Amino acid sequence: MTVERLLHSLADGRMHSGEDLARAFGVTRAAIWKQVAKLADWGLDVEAAPGAGYRLPQALDLLDAEALRAALEPDVAARIGKLELFTELDSTNRRLLAAPPPLGKLDVCIAEYQTAGRGRRGRRWSAPLGSGICLSVGWQFAGMPAEPAALTLAVGVAVRRVLERVAGLTIALKWPNDLVFDERKLGGILLELDAEAHGGAHVVAGLGLNVALPAALLPSLSDWPRGAVDLQTALGKAPRRAALAGALVNELAGLLADYPTQGFAAYRTEWRSADFLRGRPVRLDEPAGRLFGTALGIDSDGALLVETEAGARRRVVAGDVSVRECR
Repeated sequence: MTVERLLHSLADGRMHSGEDLARAFGVTRAAIWKQVAKLADWGLDVEAAPGAGYRLPQALDLLDAEALRAALEPDVAARIGKLELFTELDSTNRRLLAAPPPLGKLDVCIAEYQTAGRGRRGRRWSAPLGSGICLSVGWQFAGMPAEPAALTLAVGVAVRRVLERVAGLTIALKWPNDLVFDERKLGGILLELDAEAHGGAHVVAGLGLNVALPAALLPSLSDWPRGAVDLQTALGKAPRRAALAGALVNELAGLLADYPTQGFAAYRTEWRSADFLRGRPVRLDEPAGRLFGTALGIDSDGALLVETEAGARRRVVAGDVSVRECR
């Protein structure tokens, strides 16, 4: 047997006796116990009751490739180069960065659990198996697109559109890559762009989105003052992950195909309307030191504008911006 088969048996959230599982898989009860330990490595809190068996505290909405493909629009499905779904992977971004897809094709990689998920500036991002969406898409531009630095912001708008359409949830966007609801972190974006020797540009856009996490885990997932939030908390009921992941792929496919001609102009107004930082006192951590001021919004190509305490206006293209206590 494999741990994946055990996972699918327990995904319904019901109690399953060790004896029945051992009989169904043709293994010993000790073998079942060893595989249960692997589920714990994936962040799942498996309840073991003597004489009763094993269960997960809540049912898991596991993804499968067939359901994902069914959620894709026909024109997007025709452009998929490869669609990979892993139970466990180090990093979906890392997987797609290894090789660019052919021009006009979109590579998609999704993992139920990441062992080395990353955020901006190398920060680790992790969540229990099946509790979020760990999704990356890879695309190759024929040449370096205009306003490449704003592409992360455009991806944020694309995710925002999907959450409004699929889940009825309106979120805010924190420069440059965070998804915000109720002043708590809902997810983040990691975009990596690599110029190719032939003049093209390989881009991988990764998304980590909190869907249905254990409530006790949420405070530890973010160092924001109010912590993190998931869709289940925000909505009262989490949307089906396959439908949500498919809608995200559809939206991102359109963004990447059209960005060379549309650029950030097609997303700028919407990003400004969702700007979480605008008008807030902020702290900017840069290699040269720490800066305090007030966020004024973004300029035409997506750079953050900050008015310092001294009254000077700064244009910020990189750095960590915090709305935590400024002093």
